[in-house]
Amino acid sequence: MRVVLAEDLFLLRDGLVRLLAAYDFEIAAAVESGPELTRALAELRPDVAVIDVRLPPTHTDEGLQCALAARRDRPGLPVLVLSQHVEQLYARELLADGNGGVGYLLKDRVFDAEQFVDAVRRVAAGGTAMDPQVIQQLLSRRSAADRPLAGLTPRELEVLELMAQGRSNAAIAGQLVVTERAIAKHTSNIFAKLGLEVSDDDNRRVLAVLAYLDRDR
Repeated sequence: MRVVLAEDLFLLRDGLVRLLAAYDFEIAAAVESGPELTRALAELRPDVAVIDVRLPPTHTDEGLQCALAARRDRPGLPVLVLSQHVEQLYARELLADGNGGVGYLLKDRVFDAEQFVDAVRRVAAGGTAMDPQVIQQLLSRRSAADRPLAGLTPRELEVLELMAQGRSNAAIAGQLVVTERAIAKHTSNIFAKLGLEVSDDDNRRVLAVLAYLDRDR
């Protein structure tokens, strides 16, 4: 699996290269700036891109903007974004096109090697890998007066949060120590209350829920 990595801090970039290589990823390019990232994504067409939000020369949202531009040119390009803090605007922009293959992790998650590698693989396969803190803030943006979410039970909200992280029904059942059949019933209720079509495609289901929750009012 070919990866383009963009991170301006040398030690972190080098560490990520070594980590991914140890798990049999091919590092197509490891760059440190926005212009380099743009060229690498266009010329190398990787299987997945792992990108820091803030890159030179602006040190603002250069990495994210490069990723969004690349996804416009190549819809569905798998992108895993790394950020120091939860920034809801960046998460919204990344999820907005609903094409799948997206992730948003806080950098401190990188120090859990297996979790990070699992996230890269999940995104490369067209799935999602959303940091729990990002999901919590996206969910909290909706006020209690917002009727769709207000209609969900506490357990359904809990299931929705786990769904949004990219977890399957089986994984949610294991987390909550209930049967998979119970989770299937909860997810069916959630989709009905949110006015979303039930789909067997878990990745599309997660993206639809996230897009719905974070869309403009």
